[in-house]
Amino acid sequence: MSDGTDGTGAGNATLTRRWQGVMMDNFGTPRLPLVRGRGTRVWDAEGNEYLDFVGGIAVNALGHAHPAVVRAVSEQAAALGHVSNLFIAEPTVRLAEHLLRLAGRAGRVYFSNSGAEANEAAFKIGRLTGRTHMVSATGGFHGRTMGALALTGQRAKQRPFEPLPGEVSHVPYGDAAALHTAVTPHTALVMLEPLQGENGVVVPPPGYLRAAREITAATGTLLVLDEIQTGIGRTGHWFAAQAEDVEADVVTLAKGLGGGLPIGATLAFGAAADLLTPGAHGSTFSGNPVVCAAALAVLDTIERTGVLGHVTRAGERLRRGLERLGHPLVREVRGAGLLLGVVLDGALAAQVQRAAQDRGLLVNAVLPDVIRLAPPLNVSDRAVDTFLDRFPAALSEALGEHLTAA
Repeated sequence: MSDGTDGTGAGNATLTRRWQGVMMDNFGTPRLPLVRGRGTRVWDAEGNEYLDFVGGIAVNALGHAHPAVVRAVSEQAAALGHVSNLFIAEPTVRLAEHLLRLAGRAGRVYFSNSGAEANEAAFKIGRLTGRTHMVSATGGFHGRTMGALALTGQRAKQRPFEPLPGEVSHVPYGDAAALHTAVTPHTALVMLEPLQGENGVVVPPPGYLRAAREITAATGTLLVLDEIQTGIGRTGHWFAAQAEDVEADVVTLAKGLGGGLPIGATLAFGAAADLLTPGAHGSTFSGNPVVCAAALAVLDTIERTGVLGHVTRAGERLRRGLERLGHPLVREVRGAGLLLGVVLDGALAAQVQRAAQDRGLLVNAVLPDVIRLAPPLNVSDRAVDTFLDRFPAALSEALGEHLTAA
């Protein structure tokens, strides 16, 4: 029975049926209704508690209902909620200034509502160079709007919507030689993720991003780094590429930037910063003051409380703990900071995800054989240890079911 935590008295089954009755089926039916969150914990409509290591798909940088974000949103909503791009709002300007300071360079910022839109803006910046050819990586994910989808290197997602815009070549991720061959003086941009999140948390070989920078510089091609999943401290740096001291011409952000509120950002530097001119691009909600206030609270909290160092320590604690399990189903743990992929010995991720949920753990079966973990950046040691205590039983249940079925 429901304990009424959703404010309606509706339980999990009722809310699921209501979803199925009115929502388009593009997501399928989500596996669980959630009605409340606090920090790393969430509760369903029947009062069951879960440890959230999905984090809204790397969005909830400070967890659920962080006081600084709640306060910033409440105060800004009470002062000025929306003005459109016809007027200037101070939080919007301040957020752009803050992001450029974190990047350590002069540049310009365009705000949007999502990561896909941030990449769509980058696509249009590329077109404004006068070149049309673009290069991205096989397995990469850059969004589902038409330009971003053209850059996404996943055929199953592209095929239903062809023909797609552009003249896009996809090359193997991490292969600098293939990238060198594909990029010519006619190439407008190369878009890469510093670490491929949706493809199973794939880490490129050392030096790959630096090679990409050298290859693009030689042909006057824009290097665009999609930091939508890796940015805002997720890997222990403000931007993952900072670990290799690589400076892109364009950086796209979203997910963790808003701390749970929808925002995207396209940062452009050098000549790329001046390519969007009045009328070339826009969005009614671009730079919404309430969302920008939330993002400022996220950035301020990360800086003020030393979250970046904590991400490195907590990520190592989680990684080492998973490796020390020595579980026969775990083949590898890969990633950086608090974006980790648990690679399984077999296509059992969905079974592990279900078994973990039964034990009060929320994880993401991002691929048939990979579990993605993206807890809040301020996840406590206690929460990490609780996860490590419960997760082996989920692995064992999934493996047992598989062996029994075989």
